[in-house]
Amino acid sequence: MSKRFSTASWSALAMTITAFAGPAFGQEAPKADPAPADGDVVVVYGDRLDTDPGAYSVIDAETIASVGANHPAEILNTVPGVNVQMNSGQELLIAIRSPVLPAGAGQGSFLILENGVPTRASGFGNVNALFEVHHETAEAIEVVRGPASVRYGSNAVHGLTNFIDPEPGAQQGQTLSLSANSLQRYRADATANFTTNGVANWAGLSVMKDGGWRDYSGVDQQKLTLRSKFGGETWNIVTTLAAVNLNQETAGFIQGPEAYKDGDLATTNPNPEAYRDAWAARASMRFETNIGADRLTITPFGTVQRMKFIQHFLPDQSTEENGHDTLGVLTRYEFGPAEFRWAIGADIQLADGFLTEIQSRPSFGGSPLNPTFPQGVHYDYDVGTWATGLYAEVDWDFAPGWSLLAGLRGEAHQWDYTTNVAPGTRGRFRVAPSRTDEFDLLTPKLGVVYTGVEGVAFYANYARGERAPQTSDQYRLQSLQTIQRLDVETLDSYEIGARGNGAGFEYDVAIYRMNKDNFFFRDSDGLNVPDGKTRHFGVEAALRGDMGELAGGAVSWNANLAWADQRYDFTRNVAVAAEDILRDDKIDTAPDWLVDAGLAWETPVFSLGLSTEYVGEYYTNAANTALYDGHLIAHLRGGWRFSDKMEAFAIVRNITDERYADRADFAQGQDRYFPGEPLNVTFGVRVRN
Repeated sequence: MSKRFSTASWSALAMTITAFAGPAFGQEAPKADPAPADGDVVVVYGDRLDTDPGAYSVIDAETIASVGANHPAEILNTVPGVNVQMNSGQELLIAIRSPVLPAGAGQGSFLILENGVPTRASGFGNVNALFEVHHETAEAIEVVRGPASVRYGSNAVHGLTNFIDPEPGAQQGQTLSLSANSLQRYRADATANFTTNGVANWAGLSVMKDGGWRDYSGVDQQKLTLRSKFGGETWNIVTTLAAVNLNQETAGFIQGPEAYKDGDLATTNPNPEAYRDAWAARASMRFETNIGADRLTITPFGTVQRMKFIQHFLPDQSTEENGHDTLGVLTRYEFGPAEFRWAIGADIQLADGFLTEIQSRPSFGGSPLNPTFPQGVHYDYDVGTWATGLYAEVDWDFAPGWSLLAGLRGEAHQWDYTTNVAPGTRGRFRVAPSRTDEFDLLTPKLGVVYTGVEGVAFYANYARGERAPQTSDQYRLQSLQTIQRLDVETLDSYEIGARGNGAGFEYDVAIYRMNKDNFFFRDSDGLNVPDGKTRHFGVEAALRGDMGELAGGAVSWNANLAWADQRYDFTRNVAVAAEDILRDDKIDTAPDWLVDAGLAWETPVFSLGLSTEYVGEYYTNAANTALYDGHLIAHLRGGWRFSDKMEAFAIVRNITDERYADRADFAQGQDRYFPGEPLNVTFGVRVRN
């Protein structure tokens, strides 16, 4: 397989050209599927409905615009139970009903979708993959907490995020947003709705240049999404082409106890040589047709991704280059009466990927020779994968006020691994001989909903999430690991909840318990642990309401809260230099409390909003010997509508200039941090026509 473009790459490109060259079923406007009303687009592309059992949140277009997120964390952390940590530039780590997970665990535990289509193949995740999605111009962002429905299999373990673009033809006109920030950050976002030969089109473009507030850091980023919607007498087709490019100068961890509190130290960059260059392109075609009261959906898709960066967070600071090319098809057929509705589906995904890791420095840390981290090639391998999935689910209204949703999904994965360097062990690094591995997944779901009480829905839900190991987990081995097929990671989730409204406010409350087996993670000494066990218990609440009027404007409030107790459920005693893990210890980087709350005041001309974020204390290592105290920061947003077509806005982030850490970590015996941004102000203007 070429490390530039494989057969899958060229096939994906050919599919994209075909998608945009012209309709396959006639140049007619859609007939069977009219433009959706507000919120319907989530139904079309989402993982579940708001009437289904299980925790579910949707961030709407108005919230996305008002937050004006420069980083996915700034918008996703408004959802209860979500904790995305910003690192340097656009780097990040994700938590959804989980600790913040790095390395392979972070790559494979959360499914990232674009209009219901995975942005990456299941074995080729990346902890930073959220920078590849176009959140700036999204119509909605769906967040599922806990295992996803049976529509999706591997990687949808702790939850999923689904970035939903505007539907072509649903709106008219264009928008342009321009902003400048006191931290040398400049951004432009534009959207356009237009019709060509009777075909409805939508385009979104986002460009950001960030000069970086830390030394020798900065980001240049471009995102483009194009969508077209057309159809004939029986079919409707929506095509999507998305591309993103990132060129980043990365700032590394600062080290020392509470180093983030030193404002001068926070602006320094111990790793001025670090960088991350990456790009990705995706294409999909969603075919839909009604067969009487039934519906068939077929979605072929393709993805190409490349990334190169210095691993500044590891002692050897080697350079990694990776990429993969994907072709797949998602199919779903819904049939039966409304009170006993069935859905069956079949999916297939083929991917070719590669990874190289090369250490260019002969020594580091003052040592003329370090046999643990030898200079040269650590890994160089290719992996070809295929995955197939079959599922069925039924939505049954079995009694007045009662409904049941049950489903089962099975998946089979096969990986063909080829090493391009000789097998063996050099220092910490072990290269396995070429081989083939297979993984089987089986994920049942069962939930009930009761709506017999006016204004409230109660639910109970069981779901299993599973994931095949990431290819980097399986084949980028360390010297202390044995060469073996890793086990499939499994999480069982039990949940009860209630959602409804009354007395002037809305609420969505959930209580969950989860148990995870075969947890693969990396400890604070950088050593892989392939067989961990954890347990998770938590309570989440999303609350919002109105407070009447003040000075001619409407006052509203919101509060998203999550409390969790997350603990290791196994013991590991290590004789050599690695941390002990004791059963019942708290999982590292798992705050007990996450809170996002705010007040808003709005008139037809002016708007003002205050929001606060609280992250509770957490241990930064598995041995529970290093602690971060947590933080509370606040942001202020204001808007001034000159007319229906123009408004100005201002965003003041971290208004108290709090010294805090976006990420607190402990590695190789050192406290280390990515410091949070100081007080900064953004001014912008938004134009519509």
